[in-house]
Amino acid sequence: MDRNTILATPQGPRPDCLRGQALAALAALEWPEKMEAVRAISDSALLDRQREFAAPAGLPGRPARPELVAPAQVKHRSMATQEGRAALLHALAHIEFNAVNLALDILWRFADMPDAFYRDWLRVAREEAYHFDLLRQRLATLGFAYGDFPAHNGLWDMAERTRDDLLARLALVPRTLEARGLDASPMIRNKLAGAGDADSAAIVDIILRDEIGHVAIGNHWFKQLCAQAGKAPVACYAELAQQYDAPRLRGPFNLEARRAAGFDDAELAALQAG
Repeated sequence: MDRNTILATPQGPRPDCLRGQALAALAALEWPEKMEAVRAISDSALLDRQREFAAPAGLPGRPARPELVAPAQVKHRSMATQEGRAALLHALAHIEFNAVNLALDILWRFADMPDAFYRDWLRVAREEAYHFDLLRQRLATLGFAYGDFPAHNGLWDMAERTRDDLLARLALVPRTLEARGLDASPMIRNKLAGAGDADSAAIVDIILRDEIGHVAIGNHWFKQLCAQAGKAPVACYAELAQQYDAPRLRGPFNLEARRAAGFDDAELAALQAG
């Protein structure tokens, strides 16, 4: 029995349920199928907040390519060549593909949150899918396709570690790993622009604009859950980062973007203090 059949059984997600549709999209194997499934999730779909879903094996669904390797095995190529620029765009596309999966995962996995929580992450899934398409189309103009270069799986590894802890998921995925993209984007944009690739640089600008909003959503819900639990956000973050072995963040930091994404002065001071 294949994954889609499992999802269609009475024990699986209801086909008209928003969270069930997110799980079905997460399980989709090929990227065209996954992106179409994200686009097909309707704002008018039933939102069953209390439902607990059983995950099918093999999440997230992913195509056979790109080959997944250790981060150290992903080669750095010169921006002076078209292949080098394509490799960089491919790395960004893989990040966005993983980001689609992360947004879908938080939608179905964590029950009994307010309606706005699920609407926020549906918006994120849609925008990440848009970013993936922008990068995929740009790759095609350079003569390459998603899957042509090896990639690593760092973003999803943290999702696995935090699959049973929503507070940790919010702290360590949007507020840590995705927030690193806010810091890296100006450098990436400048590399592409410096190599004469204005079209690719413009895509990075779009992604940075939207990612500020995505990190802000993570910040909002992290701080709300901290308040409900009577926890101080800075101390709580430090505890979770240690518990789940989060990567230590190093500068330079895009403080302007981080402030726009909802990090306050105390959080930025703790970040810079290391």
